[in-house]
Amino acid sequence: MPETATTEIIHKGNTMKIAFATQDMKRVDAHFGWAKQIAIYEIGPEGYHLLEAIAFDGDLQEDGNEDKLSPKLEAISDCAILYVAAIGGSGAARVVAKNIHPVKVGQPEAIEDILAKLRVVLQGTPPPWLRKAMLKGRERQMSFED
Repeated sequence: MPETATTEIIHKGNTMKIAFATQDMKRVDAHFGWAKQIAIYEIGPEGYHLLEAIAFDGDLQEDGNEDKLSPKLEAISDCAILYVAAIGGSGAARVVAKNIHPVKVGQPEAIEDILAKLRVVLQGTPPPWLRKAMLKGRERQMSFED
C-alpha cells in the first residue's frame, strides 16, 4: 500500500466504504457468489485503508444456491460500491436493492490500483453515479435556496 494512503487521516464526512470480491486479497478476481473473501476499504479524497477482510467457506460454487449470498450481502450492507469480476443477475438485483452500486471489472485488477484511481476522482468532481454512491447511509439534505 502506498505510504501516503495509509498515513493520512481520513475525515468521516466525505468517505465511503467499498467492497471487493477477491480470492487473493490483492485483486478483484472473483465472482460475487463464489468469492472466498471480501475486502472492505474506507476511501475518501485524503486516503484509504483496509477496514475488514471477511472470509467465506462452504460450497461457494453451487449455482442456484441463493443462501450463499445472504452472508455476503450482510457483510457489505454498509458499502456504497461493490467491485466484482462477475455477478449473476439475481445477485446483482439483491446488491442493487441494498443501494450498493455493483461494478464489474473486465479482467482481474489490483485493488490498490482501483483505490488509487478512485482517490484521484474523489479529489476532483466525481461523476453523478459516484456522488450518489457517496451519499449512502447519510440523510438526504434538500436545499431550496438559490
